[in-house]
Amino acid sequence: MTTPDPTALLQLRLPAEDDPRRAEVRRWLHEHPSPTGADLLDAGYMVPHWALPWGLDASASDLVIINSELEHAGVQRPDYKLARDFVGPLIMASGTGEQRDRYIRPMLTGEEIWCELFSEPEAGSDLASLTTRATRDGDDYLISGVKTWTSQGHLATFGLLLARTDPGAPKHRGISCFICPMDAAGLTLQPVYSMEGEHKWNLVYLDDVRLSGSDLVGAENAGWQAARQVLANERMSMSAESGLAWGHGPSFADLLRLAQSLGAAAALSPGQRGRLATGYAQAVALQVMRMQALGQVSHEQLGDVIPEVRRTLGDEHGQAMLELWRDLYGPAGVALHPDGRGHDPGADEFAGLYFFARALTLGGGTSEIQRNVIAERVLGLPREPRPAAVQPGREAR
Repeated sequence: MTTPDPTALLQLRLPAEDDPRRAEVRRWLHEHPSPTGADLLDAGYMVPHWALPWGLDASASDLVIINSELEHAGVQRPDYKLARDFVGPLIMASGTGEQRDRYIRPMLTGEEIWCELFSEPEAGSDLASLTTRATRDGDDYLISGVKTWTSQGHLATFGLLLARTDPGAPKHRGISCFICPMDAAGLTLQPVYSMEGEHKWNLVYLDDVRLSGSDLVGAENAGWQAARQVLANERMSMSAESGLAWGHGPSFADLLRLAQSLGAAAALSPGQRGRLATGYAQAVALQVMRMQALGQVSHEQLGDVIPEVRRTLGDEHGQAMLELWRDLYGPAGVALHPDGRGHDPGADEFAGLYFFARALTLGGGTSEIQRNVIAERVLGLPREPRPAAVQPGREAR
């Protein structure tokens, strides 16, 4: 019996190999065998689903063709897609003309890395409870507070910052959104290391950091709407690819190959066979939703349901499949170092993700928050009772 190709099992009527649109992309790749970020952007292949002049207004099938041809040629878009997928759409929608002219091109080419200065030690899941202050000083703002879990902060040129500009307003209405240079005077970084020992996050201390009025994104006190757009873009992006960890790393197909390499199917326990079958069903469902969402730039075009549902399913699928990897590979797999020194690189890639897996249902909004959003905003269920809390910016009596 021929062993099925795991990748083929997940294909959903992709455009044919002789589709003339493929020939066009292949011709360009032949002329640009090692394209830079600027080359990809100028050709419209960096964000093909964006409108001109940055993209090609690509349809879903156009986007499938472009992405698959780039992947087949071994061409990757620049890393640090937070700017491209999260911040870029916000600045396009809510930024000034000067902001778009200054920031969009270098963020899309990968020349300038961005981070999010959102979460705080006491305001993570309940982001609207943030207490970082932005105090008016003439035409400028003085920013003071602490941010945490800042991914890529030590690599970033700019950060998208949320701060409270009206402490007396209801907590969702007194927040503003700023562009903050990460080398600004008064800004200090402290590294936060992951379980596998990587410098992934940062504590960011802001001590009277001076930002100008031109750094404000959107209107003053309208930052919560901006934050919601960025978070929706983030949740959509975090489930937009097939990797088990927010779209990154090995996929279910890679896990299935590993299971097949262990020998005959009889070598797997009935429970492991059932878990693989469940994982396949989940992977196909997630792939269907990805295909439905291709070509969309903004979450408003889809409604809130797609990013929330995909994110909820994707995170739990990733955790379950990484736990299955642990059981398939055995205790020796957990002991592997994720940097690939002296071990099988594929197994090491799984090992690094396994230690990261607990974060999948926490980062970018917990799974409990995702379910509340689905229950209340999509299904119309009554709001869950909230305990009384001190208004941000006001001291408790």
